[in-house]
Amino acid sequence: MIKYDTIKEICDKAEARGIKISELCLEDQSEQMGLPKEEIYAMMEKNFDVMVESVGKGGDKNLRSTSGLTGGEGATMLEYSQKAQGGLMGEFMTKAIGRAMCVSNCNAAMGRIVATPTAGSCGILPGCLVSMYQDKGYNKKDIVMSIFTAAAFGMVIAKQASIAGAEGGCQAECGSASGMAAASLVELMGGSPKACGDALGMSLVNQMGLVCDPVAGLVEIPCVKRNVSGVVIAFSSADMALAGVELKIPVDECIAAMKSVGDSMSSALKETAMGGLAASPTGIRLRKEVFGE
Repeated sequence: MIKYDTIKEICDKAEARGIKISELCLEDQSEQMGLPKEEIYAMMEKNFDVMVESVGKGGDKNLRSTSGLTGGEGATMLEYSQKAQGGLMGEFMTKAIGRAMCVSNCNAAMGRIVATPTAGSCGILPGCLVSMYQDKGYNKKDIVMSIFTAAAFGMVIAKQASIAGAEGGCQAECGSASGMAAASLVELMGGSPKACGDALGMSLVNQMGLVCDPVAGLVEIPCVKRNVSGVVIAFSSADMALAGVELKIPVDECIAAMKSVGDSMSSALKETAMGGLAASPTGIRLRKEVFGE
């Protein structure tokens, strides 16, 4: 069984056996849960189907959150992706970030999403993987299997640091989600287990210290837009790892550093809505508009 204590442990085991991290994780979860691998896979496939559905629901330009603070951002980006040669980043990336926003919009409107690893960061993994599935034509089974790699790494982060904004800031939510997505992308592209770990580390490095400052205490502003940056960082980190760019600081040390930063972060910057954008004049005004004085 896997202890999920370190990323190195998982990567070394997969490398030694000549298998993918996803195969190792599926095998382990089957053993730990006492269920056939086919049944565990079917559960994960259902999760991916929900991701696809949440992109569709969140893509309704008329959908608004209960608070009225957000809605339609994803639809706006998807529409923009069809104009001006797909925008500065090109059609594929613009649609990917649009899908991430759609899932976040779906969440804010009380729709069904998959928390990967949290509701606040729910758009990052779908933004990456649904795009690889729908725009790049990757096989659904390979997409679903790559989520097991994301899950394995997420379990290590949750055990050794945190995936909660209230505990570690948004670096623990969007940072973790971005790293999980980067690892899944690397595996999907045929990268080695070590490259998957490097991609995770690069994503964490690029979001180290990111605060959690939701306006009015709601997972909307700036959360919807932070899912966008998480997608971009996931793809860029995956490409760096696939190209052979060295992480330099071992991935498990990056996770430990993230925990240290989160522990030292002021409570005002950890989902309390007492600091950052939540404490800005406009943030305070919006809170009063939603909840009153």
